[in-house]
Amino acid sequence: MTPATQGSIPIWRDERFWKVAFQIITLAVVIAVLAVLLTNLNRNLAQLGMRFGFRFLSNQAGFSVGENLVNYRPQDPYQMVVFAGLINSLRLIIVGISLATIVGILAGVASFSENWLVYKISRAYVGLVRNVPLLLQLFFWYFAVYFQLPSVQDQLEFGWVVMSKRGIYLPGPSLTDQNWLGFLLLVGAALLGGLLWKLLSDVFKGDRSPRGLIYRGISGLVALGVIGLELWLVIRGVRYLVSPQSDDSGLPLGVGISFLVLAAIAMVAFWLWQKRTRLMVEQGASGQPQLMAIGGLVAAFVLILLFGLGWQLPVVQEGGGASGGLRLSLEYAAALSGLVLYTGAFIAEIVRAGIQSVSKGQWEAARSLGLPSSLAMRLVVFPQSLRVIIPPLNSEYMNLAKNTTLAFAIGYPDLFSVSFTTLNQTGRAVEMIVLIMFIYLIFNLLISVGMNQLNALVQLKER
Repeated sequence: MTPATQGSIPIWRDERFWKVAFQIITLAVVIAVLAVLLTNLNRNLAQLGMRFGFRFLSNQAGFSVGENLVNYRPQDPYQMVVFAGLINSLRLIIVGISLATIVGILAGVASFSENWLVYKISRAYVGLVRNVPLLLQLFFWYFAVYFQLPSVQDQLEFGWVVMSKRGIYLPGPSLTDQNWLGFLLLVGAALLGGLLWKLLSDVFKGDRSPRGLIYRGISGLVALGVIGLELWLVIRGVRYLVSPQSDDSGLPLGVGISFLVLAAIAMVAFWLWQKRTRLMVEQGASGQPQLMAIGGLVAAFVLILLFGLGWQLPVVQEGGGASGGLRLSLEYAAALSGLVLYTGAFIAEIVRAGIQSVSKGQWEAARSLGLPSSLAMRLVVFPQSLRVIIPPLNSEYMNLAKNTTLAFAIGYPDLFSVSFTTLNQTGRAVEMIVLIMFIYLIFNLLISVGMNQLNALVQLKER
């Protein structure tokens, strides 16, 4: 027997062949299943006299929405009401993530408090809220708390806060609905910028193998579309944010520019902080010049925040009601309260686990330097725990984005609510479900990309 004969392997025993064959068979089965489903879909739609498509979105909607920032009217097309619902969902997601993070960090850190009462309150909050379904909590906040507020004539006044069945009035910047829309569009552009950065990194730094070149080409094509959407969001956002309104209650141009200045200050301060850290680690520099510059930027940020946004207080009107300031509808306040406290309880456990992952020696080293427990937590322990905290936060933020769909149960006109109203009026169930799934998929992808990039910043860099 020759060596060539000894080295030959029958094809049915070749592991490499079966790996490729299994992938081909799996792909063929998936394509076949999709083909059957699409064929059945087209056949059923044909029996109903319909064809799959989204042209119906240009038809007149004919129904009103309780609150919106896009100046939607019932005579506008369905695509406009879907956009209004999308903006309402974005309002809930952005504010909810911000407040839930604050609540979760406070509750998680409080679980290590040396104060017995603070510790017990933190543990009771986490244990109670985590084990009650979110939908029941939304009902509680809406029907048992906010819906029980008095009428406009008997409204409650707590200093700068006015509460009644008409809504909750808080001190706020002098922004109109159009200006808030511009702010939300710019926030969306910032989130989309994270996805664009990842796509461009894949294009210019990706693998040069044949498979890698194909992946880089696909990433490049997707990046072109994302660049177009990014430019549209930035241009529209800046236009809505800084443009004055036609009426007397419009926003002065300077207040809108103040938001852009605040964003620029925040980015420059973050860049200086990274540069300071790099110089201190790599060159042993003191970092004092950068620290002084950051202090100056923080002072400018605070001054612009306090005096550059045209803050207004609610003004009580004769006979009841209020004007000015920031108004929250009862539905929005209830949805926000339930989502923030529910998600904050899960974030608190993540923070607690992250702090516990830091070795006990770090606590002892901080105390040996004379640091009290509060400074040891803030300067030594908590920064090290971020490497453990941030990855699971990704899941909680995505859960919050998906849980906003429950707000329709208490009457908040989010994307899910207006989409189902559109579905009931048009009978386009498949198209609307596909549209809702696609939009929430984009929401979660943007959150995931942003959190992955944040996680990369806090991880240890090995030399």
